[in-house]
Amino acid sequence: MPGWIILIGIVVLYLLSSIKILAEYERGVIFRLGRLLSADKGPGLIFVFAPIDRMVRVSLRTIVLDVPPQDIITRDNVSVKVNAVVYFRVMSPRRAIVEVENYLYATSQLAQTTLRSILGQADLDELLSQREKLNIQLQSILDLHTDPWGIKVSAVEVKHVDLPTEMQRAMAKQAEAEREKRAKIIHADGEFAASQKLGEAAEIISKNPCTLQLRYLQTLTEIATEKNSTIIFPLPIDLLKGIFIK
Repeated sequence: MPGWIILIGIVVLYLLSSIKILAEYERGVIFRLGRLLSADKGPGLIFVFAPIDRMVRVSLRTIVLDVPPQDIITRDNVSVKVNAVVYFRVMSPRRAIVEVENYLYATSQLAQTTLRSILGQADLDELLSQREKLNIQLQSILDLHTDPWGIKVSAVEVKHVDLPTEMQRAMAKQAEAEREKRAKIIHADGEFAASQKLGEAAEIISKNPCTLQLRYLQTLTEIATEKNSTIIFPLPIDLLKGIFIK
């Protein structure tokens, strides 16, 4: 077999092995003899000429990063465990590969330290009731620090706040006391409104004493409908003044 046929076969095999296919959501960062090429490759069919070329695949899809539970001491000295989730995507594959060694690991560590730092400056009540405000603050800080790496942080969500058992009991007692307070206030308002109505009724009855007798008869009628054997005889209080008060 002639040598040129063998050479052509080797060239064809080399070209076939140099063919790489990148998906729509992927980009290839090419290093030629250690130097970064001027533009990213992909998507579709590209050529990577080994061994002078080395390609690093980078996904452009949104990455969901789960931040493990972090021990945090709030501003009012309450120890809690908080975990969160970070949504980000690579906007510049070149910077994500060149500017940082491992952008996934770096983003994860930055998210953990930022979570401890920001939530440690908040009170427990703020942590429980104003999560949206804290989420926006976390997102802006993470996005600011990851921008030089070509990464865009789109959202940060605090998922769960694990309170100590003693704090849960204290909060339950506080909530119960608050409910009792509202119940007493509502009861007092009802008593006050009832006393006002009774005062108005007393003024009306005092103008026409016959209305009091009609009220007695109406009360007896209501008792009779319940099939009650008890008989109530209304006795005017004015008659008792002459007996007990001298």
